Amino acid sequence: MAAGSEEGAQQTGAVGSRADGDHSRSHAERTPQGGTVEQAKEVCLRLLAVRARSRAELAQRLTAKGFTPDITERALDRFTEVGLIDDAAFAEQWVHSRHTFSGKGKQALAQELRRKGVSQSDAASALDAITADDEEQRAAELVRRKLRTVPTNLDRDKIIRRLVAMLARRGYNQSTAFTVVKAELAQAQSDAPDSD
Repeated sequence: MAAGSEEGAQQTGAVGSRADGDHSRSHAERTPQGGTVEQAKEVCLRLLAVRARSRAELAQRLTAKGFTPDITERALDRFTEVGLIDDAAFAEQWVHSRHTFSGKGKQALAQELRRKGVSQSDAASALDAITADDEEQRAAELVRRKLRTVPTNLDRDKIIRRLVAMLARRGYNQSTAFTVVKAELAQAQSDAPDSD
């Protein structure tokens, strides 16, 4: 269905360009009148083909391309209606992906979703999918990986500060970061062969 819509959007945009006569095909995306709904949909389809986006992100891109607020709203309303834009689903996908593959904590994820224009309610329900255990487990994996590269002659307090700071930058709260770092350091020391 999306492919057919895109094809129709391209045909409509091309016909509209030829009908005015004054506009070349390169002006199909940005016209003095603010573009058509079909042209706006075409832009959205191209953006969504790359990755999922929030409604606010798409609105921002359409505005930057010169589409009027009315055209932008109509195009986005239609995409929302057919399910191509769903901020709640976008937030869930974003949180899962960024937590699993980038090791981001809840605080960082909440901030990212805010920047992408996702409502607080959609963001909250997506963030609730990450339990405290999930967050601690992911933080522990990050600390274990980082511990492999920490110089052995480094002071314990300095190691703790560095590891806690690393987790804080990734959006883990200080309490979780400190607890995980101390536990992982204790585990690493107990696993290490005696140096005597």
